[in-house]
Amino acid sequence: MKHSIIEDKRSNAMQLSAEELNRYSRHLMMPEVTPDGQRRLKAARVLCIGAGGLGSPAALYLAAAGVGTIGIVDFDDVDLSNLQRQILHGTSDIGRGKLESAQDRLHDANPEIGIELHKCRFSSSNATELVAQYDLIVDGSDNFPTRYLSNDVCVFARKPNVYGSVFRFEGQTTVFAPHLGGPCYRCLFPEPPPPDTVPNCAEAGVLGVLPGIIGMLQAIEAIKLIVGIGEPLVGRLLHFDALRMKFRELNLRRDPQCPVCGENPTIFSPIDYEQFCRTRRDEEAIPTMSAHELKRKMDAREPFELIDVREKFEYEIARIDGAKLIPLREIAERADDLKREGPIVIHCHSGQRSAQAVRLLQQRGFANVYNLEGGIDAWANEIDPAMQKY
Repeated sequence: MKHSIIEDKRSNAMQLSAEELNRYSRHLMMPEVTPDGQRRLKAARVLCIGAGGLGSPAALYLAAAGVGTIGIVDFDDVDLSNLQRQILHGTSDIGRGKLESAQDRLHDANPEIGIELHKCRFSSSNATELVAQYDLIVDGSDNFPTRYLSNDVCVFARKPNVYGSVFRFEGQTTVFAPHLGGPCYRCLFPEPPPPDTVPNCAEAGVLGVLPGIIGMLQAIEAIKLIVGIGEPLVGRLLHFDALRMKFRELNLRRDPQCPVCGENPTIFSPIDYEQFCRTRRDEEAIPTMSAHELKRKMDAREPFELIDVREKFEYEIARIDGAKLIPLREIAERADDLKREGPIVIHCHSGQRSAQAVRLLQQRGFANVYNLEGGIDAWANEIDPAMQKY
């Protein structure tokens, strides 16, 4: 990479103050960076999608490095369960908006930079306008609709999309940039996985330090693209296994049939990504039951079976009275233990594993089976606030 994504005219207009010369002195002495590279960092505008596990370390290091303007898109509040990995926030921030917490932390790290806050969900209605304001996108999202959306809008705008994802002990990162010769996210994943088959952090868990590693790699890639040094991960995906402490590199190729960046594209503007990711199955929608409806059935002593498909250690943390524990991996072999004639309500932590269990039982002929919306987490929030959450 010998060319910065920042135009010379913009970077040349930037001046470094005496304080900035001191702050960035370890950059300036590097022949690969120099004051010219630092001026490019100051001129750069980077949008971070999310102020969570990936966005926290990425934004923090970009701020420390001197990226002149950092935009953050987020609409969530800080929760106690975030603090194991989301290092922008602290215990005193619980209940605050993540944007406000992030702004305070980033300005404390570097008061010389500008922070732009976008308190909203990154959606088809605002993504094009948001991305247009920045030079580069760091995607720290944790869901497929947002990943497809950020990919497509970046392809349309010819902006690099620094992608990262984590799962338990593994993470990966790459730079999607067809205009720089690489593939886009759709080249790698033409279609999203079936709904509810890929658990998020709330369902599967994640080693707290793992997002830090992947988020820092995303920050490195962003800095390389801005300064114009090294070999960015364009056309290469870096996979990290924390348990084995191993990195693997996979070569990625553009798909000439890609509907967004291929030879004959068919998508030229944002689509309904929620619908796109929801309709990649032929099955009918899963029957659901709300926490309040379940509570009503329990109070009325209506006959039904309540099945908990979490793991035993989760069951020991918190449980709904009367629930029978059958971990998801055992549902298939223990299906005959369930009563086919009566209603069955299945729950897990947040609703993903239980959705899989409902589908599995439907395939075995169970017609009166329901998924508890939001799982035991919804039960704790809406019915039993004294229940231990995790």
